Amino acid sequence: MAMDIRAINDRVKQESIFVEELLAELGKVIVGQHYLLERLLVGLFADGHLLLEGVPGLAKTLAVRTLAATVQAKFARVQFTPDLLPADLVGTLVFNPRTGEFTPRKGPVFTNLLLADEINRAAPKVQSALLEAMQERKVTIGNTSYRLPAPFVVIATQNPIEQSGTFELPEAQLDRFMLCHRLHYPTAAEEEEILQRSLAMGLRREAVGAVPRTAFDLVNEAPVATIDDLVGAMEAVQAVYVSDVFLKHCVELVRRTRHTKSVELGGSPRAGMALTHASRARAFIHGRDYVVPEDLYALAEDVLLHRMRLTYEALAEGVSGAAVLKQIVAEMG
Repeated sequence: MAMDIRAINDRVKQESIFVEELLAELGKVIVGQHYLLERLLVGLFADGHLLLEGVPGLAKTLAVRTLAATVQAKFARVQFTPDLLPADLVGTLVFNPRTGEFTPRKGPVFTNLLLADEINRAAPKVQSALLEAMQERKVTIGNTSYRLPAPFVVIATQNPIEQSGTFELPEAQLDRFMLCHRLHYPTAAEEEEILQRSLAMGLRREAVGAVPRTAFDLVNEAPVATIDDLVGAMEAVQAVYVSDVFLKHCVELVRRTRHTKSVELGGSPRAGMALTHASRARAFIHGRDYVVPEDLYALAEDVLLHRMRLTYEALAEGVSGAAVLKQIVAEMG
């Protein structure tokens, strides 16, 4: 048994070596946003979908694009708009006049990393099409179902401030996101570094003329990790030890969200699974082969807050979901 524990520990340390390389490569493009980068890796290693909330200009799209370039994986970006159709996302059947048959034309969802930019601008029909892909890792074109590539991770972004022309994501779809991370403005020092980098970018010459370089020009298209590295990391995450006590704490935390007076809808059992799997991935990123309470509390807001719906009375009194969840966590501690 001791040998097994030592072997698992050695494997976690060996597989997590490239985590530092990934973070270093991401840091060449992204200034600050350490929690964002960690959450991106948590979703990648735990094979969980992410929802990123933040006002424009906080490097949401840039971070996902940089991650896709850092890992040798298929990447697709879809700009969600009100006129987007399900066929634009999953694909459609195309009639071939020569053969008289319909052949499938697969859409951008057939990828490893799908960036759903401004997801709340898409109509409910598109949301339902994406729901099948997120939950079952397959899509239906015509009468045939097609498996999506493995791994398949959806990283969606939305602006929580501007609500004009948007569609609120239904609870069923929100529950499919393992994490919902809310981005904040950078510190003064980080913002100063962003400006310094911007001033030093210069021009990019084209065949005729030139254009100013942007942060997207800093993305290194040579990946530092392959799909095999990613699969190895995912296997190592599965070996991270989760104690029975930790599981009981996860269950208790989720159940308290359902029985709090201010909460109308709490976390489902899927929230508990997301907590445990995300905690495993976070432990792996920090070089541990076991989870600790710190993993649970660090991820609680990202895992649970978007799954909680407050009562009308609580909203009328100005109570926030973050404050309610903070109180629940404090009572458990």
